[in-house]
Amino acid sequence: MATPIGNAGDITLRALETLRGVDAVACEDTRTTGSLLRRYGISVPLFPYHEHNAAKVRPQILARVAAGEAIALVSDAGTPLVSDPGFKLVREAREAGLPVTHLPGANAAITALVLSGLPSDRFLFTGFLPNKGGPRRTALEELKPVPATLVLYESPQRLPDFLADAASVLGNREAAVARELTKLFEEVRRAPLPELAAHYAQAGPPKGEVVVVIAPPAEGAAQAEAADLDTLLRQALASMSVRDAAAHVATVTGQPKKQVYARALELASAARDGGP
Repeated sequence: MATPIGNAGDITLRALETLRGVDAVACEDTRTTGSLLRRYGISVPLFPYHEHNAAKVRPQILARVAAGEAIALVSDAGTPLVSDPGFKLVREAREAGLPVTHLPGANAAITALVLSGLPSDRFLFTGFLPNKGGPRRTALEELKPVPATLVLYESPQRLPDFLADAASVLGNREAAVARELTKLFEEVRRAPLPELAAHYAQAGPPKGEVVVVIAPPAEGAAQAEAADLDTLLRQALASMSVRDAAAHVATVTGQPKKQVYARALELASAARDGGP
C-alpha cells in the first residue's frame, strides 16, 4: 500500500483501516513506518523487507500468507515497487496463487508530472539513471527519441551533473525539477534544460527528494534528426569507408557509434542495390 511522500496527512482512510487489521507490516525501515503508525495510534508488528534481506525474508512472507495471515507491504514513502523493493514478492505470490491487492495513494513521480505542467497524455517513468557520467549519457541517448514526457528520480547531490548531461544530450527541452513534494518547502522550478543546468551549477545541490520531468522531443524532431544523420552519412560515405564514415559522423553528432555504424551499413547497402 502507498504511504505519504512527505505530508503525513496524505495517508488514505482505507490504508489506515487496513493497517489496523493486518497481522504484520513488511517495511523498508521499521523506524520510519513505526513513526507513521504511532502518529495514527496503530500498533501492529513490523519487520524489515528490503533489497538486502529480500531473498531470505520473501519465502517467510509467502508462507505466512499461505497460512492465512494478512501481511501489508509498504515502502518508506510513496508506492511500493516504484523504485522500491517488492516486485519479486508480488510476482511469487501471484505464481503461488496467493491473494494480492494494492491500496493506491501518494506517488512522487505522478505528483511531479501533474505539477510540472508538461504533457501528461504519454509519459515514461525511468526511475534512477546510472550514477556516472558516461553510462548516464548513454542512457539519455537511448531515451532521446522517446515520444513521451520523461519522469525520473535523481539524488540532490547528483542533480547538477545530471542536468548538465541532460542539457547536452537532449538540448533545449522544457523541464521541471520538483523537490520536497507535499512538504512545507515544496518547489517546482521549470525552465529549459540549459537554464536549469546553469541554475543548479551555481546554486549547488538542493535539499530534499528530487523528481525531474522532461518534455518530449518537439513534433518532427526525431524524424528531422534521422534525416540529418542520413545526409551526413551519405556525404561521408562518398569519400570514406563505412567504418570511417560512421566514426566521423558519430563524433560530429555525438550519437552512439553502434547506432550510427548500423545506419551507415544500411545506407551503403541500399546504395549498392540502387536504392535511395
